[in-house]
Amino acid sequence: MHSSVGYGSDGDVAALAALVGDAGAAKDAVRFGQIREVRVLAAAGQLAEKQAAGASERVKAHEMALRSIAAELAGVFVATDRTLQRRIDDAQDLVENYPATMSAWEDGRLVRGHVLVIQDAGAIVPGEVRGEFERQAIVACEGETPNRVRERLRMLAERLHPRTFTERHREAAAGRCVRVQPGVDGMSDLVATVPTVIAEGIVDRLTQQAREIVHARDRAGATEPIDPPGSSFVGDARTIDQVRADVFSDLLLAGTPSLDPTDTGDGNGTLGAIRAKVQVVVSALTLAGQDEHPADLVGRAPIDAATARVLAGENTSWDRLLTHPVTGTVLECDTYTPTAAMKRLLRARDRHCRFPGCRQPAIRCENDHTIAASEGGPTHICNLANLCKRHHDTKHHTRWRVRQLPGGTLVWTSPTGRTYRDNAPPPLVTFTPAAGFPAEQPPPLTPPREKQPGEKSPGEKPPGEKPPGEPPGRLEPPPF
Repeated sequence: MHSSVGYGSDGDVAALAALVGDAGAAKDAVRFGQIREVRVLAAAGQLAEKQAAGASERVKAHEMALRSIAAELAGVFVATDRTLQRRIDDAQDLVENYPATMSAWEDGRLVRGHVLVIQDAGAIVPGEVRGEFERQAIVACEGETPNRVRERLRMLAERLHPRTFTERHREAAAGRCVRVQPGVDGMSDLVATVPTVIAEGIVDRLTQQAREIVHARDRAGATEPIDPPGSSFVGDARTIDQVRADVFSDLLLAGTPSLDPTDTGDGNGTLGAIRAKVQVVVSALTLAGQDEHPADLVGRAPIDAATARVLAGENTSWDRLLTHPVTGTVLECDTYTPTAAMKRLLRARDRHCRFPGCRQPAIRCENDHTIAASEGGPTHICNLANLCKRHHDTKHHTRWRVRQLPGGTLVWTSPTGRTYRDNAPPPLVTFTPAAGFPAEQPPPLTPPREKQPGEKSPGEKPPGEKPPGEPPGRLEPPPF
């Protein structure tokens, strides 16, 4: 549903429009200043190289020259010389190794955040393919916010790397460990270096358990005492972060949460049954073992193909989304629940909140009717989109408006009339179809059922009647 008025009068909207205009001018001024700063710092690094060019101990001479120049500039930027030396290195890397990115930034096609994301993701890309990485990265960044494209660029960099992600992950996983970093006031940091899917699963499960405890505490405080035997919320004012840390400690030391408001006294309560929920998108060819492209841990980071196959084949608590290798459309989702089919398809299509710039994973979002059901909007995939709680409320209670175009594209209109187009995330892996491959035909969700003896197919003509024409061919999902 939409608010009929929204917050603010027409006069307020006019004032906001003026602020938007000023913000645009300020943004351009900041961009020009940032570009000039980067080029100045890059020139400082090049000057240090020039000063050390003829020295017998070139590496040491370069370091000393760079320290001296950084110390000089530190006084201008009111920062430490170490900070300036690091910024000089970053600026020189950007100017010398990412010329196309610098040009796009100067033309106003990118903002500083885009540049930082491209440089960060491109750090693993060898020089011989960096130009191709830049070209694709710039196209991906245009019209999107930096946080939206970060994971897409990381996936792009992984695919362009000459060594497979699986090989590099296997080597990195050999270094997994747990260590303690002593702190002050009797506190320490317990750091576990583990595969990303494990880390995300741990945090997700802890978060779900902490929320159950907090919700049970809130219910107990708002109504008659309902505390289960053996538990009490008297004086419990812990934040969710504190509860999460306490549950983490309980699970490692005792195996189950010591404070479980759903405990019935004869066994573990609901908290002991909570498991992590993480969304993974993987190409059908990767799942079939025909390539080693990384899968996407939605909203987080790439994961290696071998882990994705294990999750898809052995762990039913993960959402398995099999995508077609050519069109990128979803072939299958695990477990069939009719009332949840649209939700699964929406998660596969949207992958995150569809408000401009938001990256909240779809598994933590709400399904919103673009046109409210009370206004005649159908409960159909073409009228549904994932919005996080914050932006769902924004749509309902402010003057922001949205309409949905074919293919899941959302066009948002701000209170001042500015429009923002939010396209559904592109498929993670696409391929050019071979000659004669009918890529324009969508694949069926399930293989066709074999016709039984004597059974007539739908639309089958009686014997002797000539059919009007051959039906178009259909793509079958690859065997798994």
